[in-house]
Amino acid sequence: MNFFQAIVLGLVQALTEYLPVSSSAHIRIVGELMLHNDPGAAFTAIIQLGTELAVILYFRHDIIRILSHWFSCLFGHNGTDWRDRLGRGDQDATFGWYIIIGTMPILIVGLLFQHTIESTLRNLWITVTVLLLFGVILWWVDSRFPQKKTIKEMNAKEALLYGVGQMLALIPGVSRSGGTITFGRAMGYTRESAVRVSFIMAIPAVFGSGLLEAFKAFTDYKSDPMFPGWGATIAATLVSFFVGYIVIIGFLKFVSTFSYKVFAVYRIALAVLVAVLLLAGIIPAAPSAALSLGV
Repeated sequence: MNFFQAIVLGLVQALTEYLPVSSSAHIRIVGELMLHNDPGAAFTAIIQLGTELAVILYFRHDIIRILSHWFSCLFGHNGTDWRDRLGRGDQDATFGWYIIIGTMPILIVGLLFQHTIESTLRNLWITVTVLLLFGVILWWVDSRFPQKKTIKEMNAKEALLYGVGQMLALIPGVSRSGGTITFGRAMGYTRESAVRVSFIMAIPAVFGSGLLEAFKAFTDYKSDPMFPGWGATIAATLVSFFVGYIVIIGFLKFVSTFSYKVFAVYRIALAVLVAVLLLAGIIPAAPSAALSLGV
């Protein structure tokens, strides 16, 4: 991977991370077309930190408010009863617990099935299948279910269901935002509320896993044949950060007015295109053995 290719992949990451179209699928597909290989776990994980830093910057006031209320209740500043410590009567503290609940499914499944996720599930035929399937589901759910709930009306059960939607994004092609947004709309949340929950709930899981993979990259990147070097990787991460921040602003404005139909249609069209490329032998279904084994 050269400097220009790294920048292109950073741009792809920024443009697709927050949209319900699967950034991991796009990185995988563009990587195959441009590099004739998977870009590699180390590079992909590091550039994802750029887009997550953009989320943290955009929602910084919400994050600070949630954390301050959560810690305040936990340490008994609002009462020493266990219900008070769990955020009784404090919406922001309660939402902090809901974020934890929503993070547990992806954390548990990600740890238990890490090898399968990093190898078997990266097959592009699986990506094609889930791109198509969740495109149809998103289209149907968004057009059929009412928009009446906001974040203020969330309960623990719905937080867990949001977490299940996020967990499904471990399969490349599902899309983390696509999974959580689809589940949110199915539960009757407004489009904008579903997006906000998706963004904020993803921070612990995605940023945590990104930091872990980045730490591994600092020690193992020399064994990754696709790693472009730290200069190109940092530049790509900066691109994913700055462009990603702009995409967040635009996406939130878009969903406050329009439906998700355009994203559903895009997913279906992309699935058909990738299937054609696979059948024509232009791109392989599985990453090379060397990369999948990390050598």
